[in-house]
Amino acid sequence: MSTTPRELPRAVRPFATPQYRLLASALVLSLLGTGVWIVAVVWQVIELGGTPVDLSIVATGGSIGLVLAVLLGGVAADRIPQKRILTTVETVKALSMAAIAVLALTDTIEIWHLAVVSLLLGIADGFFYPAYSAWLPALLPADDLLAANGIEGVLRPSLMQAAGPALASAAIAILSPGLGFAIVAVTQGLGAIVLAVMRTTAVRREADAEPSHPLVAVWVDVRDGVRYMFRTRWLLATLLYSALLVLAIMGPIEVLLPFAVRDQTGGGAGAFALALAAFGVGGALGSLAVASMRLPRRYLTVMIAAWGVGCAPLAIIGLTDQLWLMIVALFICGVLFSGATVIWGTLLQRRVPPEMLGRVSSLDFFVSLALMPISMAIAGPVGELIGIPVAFLAAGLIPVVLAALTLLIARLGPDELAHPLTDSGVVVSTHTGPIVTGPGAASGRQAPVDEENPDPHP
Repeated sequence: MSTTPRELPRAVRPFATPQYRLLASALVLSLLGTGVWIVAVVWQVIELGGTPVDLSIVATGGSIGLVLAVLLGGVAADRIPQKRILTTVETVKALSMAAIAVLALTDTIEIWHLAVVSLLLGIADGFFYPAYSAWLPALLPADDLLAANGIEGVLRPSLMQAAGPALASAAIAILSPGLGFAIVAVTQGLGAIVLAVMRTTAVRREADAEPSHPLVAVWVDVRDGVRYMFRTRWLLATLLYSALLVLAIMGPIEVLLPFAVRDQTGGGAGAFALALAAFGVGGALGSLAVASMRLPRRYLTVMIAAWGVGCAPLAIIGLTDQLWLMIVALFICGVLFSGATVIWGTLLQRRVPPEMLGRVSSLDFFVSLALMPISMAIAGPVGELIGIPVAFLAAGLIPVVLAALTLLIARLGPDELAHPLTDSGVVVSTHTGPIVTGPGAASGRQAPVDEENPDPHP
């Protein structure tokens, strides 16, 4: 007797949809290639005799490209069929990596070549993620979105922090970083082919009066997305919280953690890699766990609290000289942080109007990244000024306080109760109230609920 989608375990139900299986395959290839690139580009810089400054220039190119492109990528995702965007992005990445592989394998590569390709990859990612997020709800039932985001949460650390780097290390050992670049070109090219055979879905946006000039149209789209963000309390509050969260924790994790491992535990590069792996494994397991559950009724409270409490174990890094305790702390942090991120991705896809989802996803990415360079820049001086242990104590405690303040000041509790996401309907937030669509909707529209006063019966 054949298994129906509803009989499958919740975490794997999206795979019952053929189009999602293709999309997930393309995502696997893309993430695997990214994991190979992360290691191969570092070793290529080293083989060229580059310094940490050179590597920083290459890495910064990717960040600049992403920041510059992500808002435009959101506009594109709401105007152009997402399949076309993703196929084009993967094709551009494949061609770029093929070119850099040829340069590396012929010993004609230079640092600036790597910086240019890094910039192109950043721009490509700025178009990829809004289009991917906006396409999922068009391919899957609403109650499978949580599982799909959980699957992505499992794949990302598994491929980018484990399988990809391992494959890159093997390629470098066999020949050179150039072989790693060639592998990336192949994975991205295969990803483009998989996307090309998928069915094109229409952009979920009603036709409206368009400004006469394309640049004006882009400006209007970005403006409308920003206005929606500022007028939607739960969205604005979460984005502001996430920006401050990134400011508090990313610098210590990315900049200070290697020194904490070295100075407090006496560990070397292997110990640091083990600590990072614990964070990645925790993230994969946390994503899988959330994907196996129903979306909680108090989804905003659970998400904000999990992000805050999930960062609290970072304080242990500032208090211990035992590597195993650091590993446990980072594992717990990964579980809760990634689990909350799965809820967040699902929340955007179920509460944001379909015609606005690409732009809101890009704003989410943009705001989340806005303070990351500052966090990186100040982490070193702050660590020297107050000491690495105190810096990690702050990184563990500040997010908890920020989470409590966000929940209290933004009054997210009443909002989540007024916008339940426990059935198969998609609740989209408008300025007059929630509109429920999908198989779980009985009448299509509920009684109006003010976003500023979400309880219709105060």
